[in-house]
Amino acid sequence: MATSIAFFVRQRRKLLQLTQPDLAAKAGVGLRFVRELEQGKTTLRLDKINLVLRLFGHEVAPAPLDRTQLLAEE
Repeated sequence: MATSIAFFVRQRRKLLQLTQPDLAAKAGVGLRFVRELEQGKTTLRLDKINLVLRLFGHEVAPAPLDRTQLLAEE
């Protein structure tokens, strides 16, 4: 999941022609956080991830799992 969020953030940032410092300032997070997020660090705070994602009209939220996949793993 971390790598898909990292890819999404990097892609959207570049699409909007924002630098990492621009994104950090607009989201209210530190530059280091943006860099770690785009590198796919797996131990970042979800509230801060959502601050960044909200700039793009998204957020991390609970999503139901595919029930058939769960049954196959049992």
